[in-house]
Amino acid sequence: MEIGNQSKNMKKIMLVMVMVGIGFLANAQLYSTAAGKVGFFSKTPVEDIKAENTSVLAVLKAETNELAISITNTSFAFDNKLMQEHFNEKYMESEKFPKSTFKGKINEKIDYTKDGEYAVTATGILNIHGVEQNRTISGTLTIKDGKVQLVSNFKVKVADHKITIPTIVTAKIAEEIEVKVDLLLVKKG
Repeated sequence: MEIGNQSKNMKKIMLVMVMVGIGFLANAQLYSTAAGKVGFFSKTPVEDIKAENTSVLAVLKAETNELAISITNTSFAFDNKLMQEHFNEKYMESEKFPKSTFKGKINEKIDYTKDGEYAVTATGILNIHGVEQNRTISGTLTIKDGKVQLVSNFKVKVADHKITIPTIVTAKIAEEIEVKVDLLLVKKG
C-alpha cells in the first residue's frame, strides 16, 4: 500500500513540475523559426564551392538572450550534386554527425519591444563535425513589427573542427569557409 501512495505522490509531483514548466514557457518571450538560412562559401583559385540550407531551426529566449541554432547537415543544397554527396559522406560525415549547432547567449542588452537595429555579439559553443569550439560571433539584430532578424557573416577553419580534406583536393577547398546566417524569428505565444 505504501508503495502505491509513493507512486501516486511521485506522479503528482511530476505533474506539478510539468505544469510549472509549461507555465514558465508560456510566460517566456520566445522567438523562433524553422526556416532560417545558413550558407557557406569556399573560394580557391581552382574552384568555388557554395551551399545553402533553408530549413535551419533557431530559438531565442528574449528574457535571457539565450540563443540555440540547429542545422541538419544533409539539408545543405549544392549546385553540383556530386559536391553535395562528398560534403555529406567524406567531409562532414553526416551519418555520424547529423547536426551542426550553436548554443549561446547574445551579450548586449536588447529591448525586444522596440523596433531598431543593433550590432551584437553572441558567445557560445559552435559544434561542427562533433567538435565544440568556444566562439564569439558578431552580427546584426534587427527588430521590426514584432519580429527579430539575426544576420551574421563569419569564418570557420575546417581544421578547428577536425574536418579532413584529402591532399588530392586541398587546392579546391579553402582552409577557411565563409558562413552567412540569416534568421527571421517570430514571437511564439
